[in-house]
Amino acid sequence: MLELQDVSARYDPKVTVLRHVSLKAAEGQTTCVLGSNGAGKTTLLKTIMGLIPSRVGAIRLAGEPIHHLKAHQIVRRGLAVVPEQRQLFPKLTVAETLELGAYKDAGAVIVRKRYDLVFGLFPVLAERRRQLSGTLSGGELGMLSIARALMAGPRMILLDEPSLGLAPKAVSRVFRTIQDINRQGISILLIEQNAKKSLAIASYGYVMQKGAIAAEGDVTALRESEIVRRAYLRG
Repeated sequence: MLELQDVSARYDPKVTVLRHVSLKAAEGQTTCVLGSNGAGKTTLLKTIMGLIPSRVGAIRLAGEPIHHLKAHQIVRRGLAVVPEQRQLFPKLTVAETLELGAYKDAGAVIVRKRYDLVFGLFPVLAERRRQLSGTLSGGELGMLSIARALMAGPRMILLDEPSLGLAPKAVSRVFRTIQDINRQGISILLIEQNAKKSLAIASYGYVMQKGAIAAEGDVTALRESEIVRRAYLRG
């Protein structure tokens, strides 16, 4: 579904933040990218979405190059993103926020089906559809951010630290939801620090350090790798 081949990117000519990154995220699967703060995970996501131009290398979605496209064009190709810190508008209601996610689709029937999917996954959002986003709990904001991405009807969702700042029960709920979304046939690229939870739901994973891929493998191999056990699975 998504492939990066030897991708490097930088914010300015003096600071390279991604260094020759190659990875594949298979169609219909959940692929995770693990890494600590400053490892380059969010920069990776922004580069995939066209928010930071790749300096070298290629990015392909379903075999078609997207590294030359703008972010809105990439969304139209079937990629949606759940950004770190959610980036929601506190003065919009839940319903208005979901409408923003469906902005590229004018068909009422299609949008209605998306609402049915979202409210099936998140019944609490149906109950709070007229409530301002800024009044929701942290866990509910996480749900709303994921729901907004689903309203775009994506083939693949990129999730950037969806467990950040959540209580343990809310974290478990978020990861169960990611599994439910994947079962709908939507491919997932999960960018996370929570290695235990991520490796429990992914089929393949990568570890980033200092803007480069430091390790990769299926989740069984990653759990046994020294770099993952030392940095992420202690205790």
